[in-house]
Amino acid sequence: MKQEALTDYDFWKNYWLSKVGLAFPIPANYPFTRELKQSIQAHQVKNLLEIGGFPGYYSVWATQALGVQSTLLDFVILPKIVEDLKKANHLNAEIELWEKDLFAPDGQGLHWFDLVISNGLIEHFPNTEEILSKHIQYLKKGGQLFVSLPNFRGLNGWFQRQFDPQNYAKHHIPCMDINFLHGQCEKLGLKQISVSYSGGFMLWLENEKQQPLWVKILKTACWLPLKIFFKIFPIQTKAFAPYILIQAEK
Repeated sequence: MKQEALTDYDFWKNYWLSKVGLAFPIPANYPFTRELKQSIQAHQVKNLLEIGGFPGYYSVWATQALGVQSTLLDFVILPKIVEDLKKANHLNAEIELWEKDLFAPDGQGLHWFDLVISNGLIEHFPNTEEILSKHIQYLKKGGQLFVSLPNFRGLNGWFQRQFDPQNYAKHHIPCMDINFLHGQCEKLGLKQISVSYSGGFMLWLENEKQQPLWVKILKTACWLPLKIFFKIFPIQTKAFAPYILIQAEK
């Protein structure tokens, strides 16, 4: 049965249309590219599916940097923005685009991919096991799952809850727990499961430009000393890590 997402088509279309500067050269230190490169090379990945990843940063990066055949699946895809992103990264190869509902079964691409990626997707659905299973259905046996999501159960989540409650409500906070996620992967029969806090310390608000000056000052006052501290001591904790990263094998 199709589960109800915490967001809908209009939410995502308006979200992307409100953004500027989506097409840019993807930097060498873009989040998770180091871990992805290690996984792609270690498992000799030839093709990947990026789910919910419009405008396709990981698809473009993997194709441009590593020659991987990439497919982008999302509920909303604006092809011109994908082309602009490709041009910004000097990529001439094709990125296959699948604009469709992940929960509308059509059989396309099932059990086909060496690697399935999503970044900031699963936390928008209340049934974590089901949304993860929708990723796994596209993996061939021995394929790699690579899923990241924000950690809103620490300081960054407090900022979201206090100053952007509408955006906070679009996220399923109970899934942002590494033990819970590890258990969900086990229930789905995955192997070589790794679930960890990840990323250098950061704070962000989706609506920061609309915030009053005192909120921006408070955010900066919290961000700057902690950024310096975690630059010197790069430890990952529930209270301060911005992301959670899941890696597993089918």
